[in-house]
Parts: sequence; structure tokens; C-alpha cells
Amino acid sequence: MNQSKRYLDIVRDLRDMIRQENIRPGDRIPSERELAETLQVGRSTIREALRSLELLGLIETRRGEGTFLADHRNNMLVEVLSTFILQDNQSRKDVRETRQIHELAAIETICNSESISGMGVWDGFRMRLSDEENGFQREDFVRELMVLSGNRLSLKIWVLLHQYSGNPYNGIVSNTEKEQLLSILAAIEQQQAEKAAHEFKTWSNWLLKERVRDDS
Repeated sequence: MNQSKRYLDIVRDLRDMIRQENIRPGDRIPSERELAETLQVGRSTIREALRSLELLGLIETRRGEGTFLADHRNNMLVEVLSTFILQDNQSRKDVRETRQIHELAAIETICNSESISGMGVWDGFRMRLSDEENGFQREDFVRELMVLSGNRLSLKIWVLLHQYSGNPYNGIVSNTEKEQLLSILAAIEQQQAEKAAHEFKTWSNWLLKERVRDDS
């Protein structure tokens, strides 16, 4: 089974378990070990799912006590992400498009800032792209763009949307992609927001097509 799909299955299983066992805000939920045994999956998968739920504000971890269900009734973001996005193919498409909106907004912010677009960090990006031994993780590339935009809320939302759209930037940048990313960097440095956004969308959509082809 596809790993990202299995991850979403675990999130659904945890949500269903909380409902079935009538766990209320403030109640303790089973430990990683207990959940791994109950759901018959590895603890690393459980840990990642719990981390996602904690980022959403659905659960909270108390040192030395365990993990507890949080009171998230007033958190509209949690309501959207914890119910809407796990439902169907259209919802997953909406998640993907919303994630890209945040990515393109970050690129526009960077291009519109002379101080950011002129930073020496872009040379560091190029060095990492040319590092044949270690490679450059796609997720690191996009995450650093989000960080450089300076919008912490957008970054947090992006992390959640990235997880729930199946971690589309997993893996190391291939030789085929390097020219695309170098073109994005060049447009950013020249503060050409439209060109940078276009190049980024082209790359992101290419990755999506490659992923669909690999899964078919």
C-alpha cells in the first residue's frame, strides 16, 4: 500500500477510535506502543500521525503524563483540517491547491523584498543542488522558501497541508529537476515574481504527474 495513503489511514483510525471510545477533551489517549499494537503498524508511523494531530491542536503531550485529547472546539483551522480534508478526492485536490497558494504567496513575498531576494542564501541553495553526494531534499527546498517569506502562520499551515496532501516533495532533487530549480532561484534573485511563480508551478505540477505515473 502507498505509504502516504497508509499514513492517512492511521489518522482516520485514530479519529475513529477517539469517537468510538468516547474520549473527551482532557482524557488520556493510549500510548504509542498501545496504539501500534492495536492498529498493527510500526511505532514510527504512529508517532508521525500523532505529531500531525498535535500540530493541528487535536491532542497535547504532557511530559511524564502521556498524551491527551485537547479541547479544539474553538479552533476553526482544526475543524477544517481534521474533518474536511480527509473525506474524498475533491477535498484532497482542494488541499493541494491551497498548499500551492501558500507556496506561491511565499515566493511573491520574497520577490517583493529587495533585502530577502538579495540574500546570499541563494548561493547556498545552488551549492546544495550541485552536491552530488548528499543531494538536496525537495521538502527542504520548499520549506526554506516558506521560512524566508517570514510568515510563521503560513508556514504552520503549509506543514499541515503538505502532510495531508501526501508529502508531495518527498525525495532528493533529481538531475532532471535541477535546471527547473535553478531557474526559480534566478527569477527570485531578479525579483521577477511572475516568472518565479510560473517556474515553481511548472515544477510542482511536473512532480504531481510523475507521482501519479509511478503509482499507476
